[in-house]
Amino acid sequence: MDFLQAFILALVEGLTEFLPVSSTGHMIIASAFMGIATDPFVKLFTIVIQLGAILSVLVLYFKRFFKSINFYFKLFIAFIPAAIFGFLLSDRIDKMLESPLTVAVSLVIGGVILLFVDKWFSSASISEEEEINYGTALKIGLFQCLAMIPGVSRSGATIVGGMSQNLSRKLAAEFSFFLAVPTMFAATAKKLLDFYQEGHVISSNQLQVLAFGNIVAFIVAMLAIKSFIGYLNKNGFKIFGWYRIVVGLILIALILSGQSLQII
Repeated sequence: MDFLQAFILALVEGLTEFLPVSSTGHMIIASAFMGIATDPFVKLFTIVIQLGAILSVLVLYFKRFFKSINFYFKLFIAFIPAAIFGFLLSDRIDKMLESPLTVAVSLVIGGVILLFVDKWFSSASISEEEEINYGTALKIGLFQCLAMIPGVSRSGATIVGGMSQNLSRKLAAEFSFFLAVPTMFAATAKKLLDFYQEGHVISSNQLQVLAFGNIVAFIVAMLAIKSFIGYLNKNGFKIFGWYRIVVGLILIALILSGQSLQII
């Protein structure tokens, strides 16, 4: 992977991490179109690069992380399901990360759900983080586990999970951002540990590529978060649903027509 490829993937990551369109799915698609070979470092990059985008949450919502100790308890409880399933299913998740077809199908299914989610959960009664109880946090965490399937979208799954528990669209989105912080720190640590336990070593050039990618993802994500929250408050999820469906169907058509989109 060279710096141009890293820049493109980081740009894709920063733009899509907090949108309900699947950042991992889009990176898999972008990697396939660029012909990036799937090797241990590429798999590491697609996970670690998300940490750069997630760090933008700490900057934009800095004060929220010093509000109360209960805030951390809620995040920890919501994080537990992903930690358990991520540990148990890590090998299977790695296999799915190589499949654009899995991404395409997930995009379509998730898109259909987003077309109706505003109507299904239109009576929100919780608009402040302090109103979220531990049971609600756990249920949102269970929804996050769906995002282990590439193309589902971590933010999309947790936002829908939050809205199903009567959170407002804005609060559901923000809680999704907050929950991403421990989740991606853990995912990055796990991926790095696996990488070294398998006998791999990050070269100085690869380290530079990782650092560069994280910086780009961080900057782009800062802009994406602000734009997403503003748009979401006014317009809801339909545009994201249609986008997912169109992209997913195009991918399925390309794959069925014999196009080589599998990462090689």
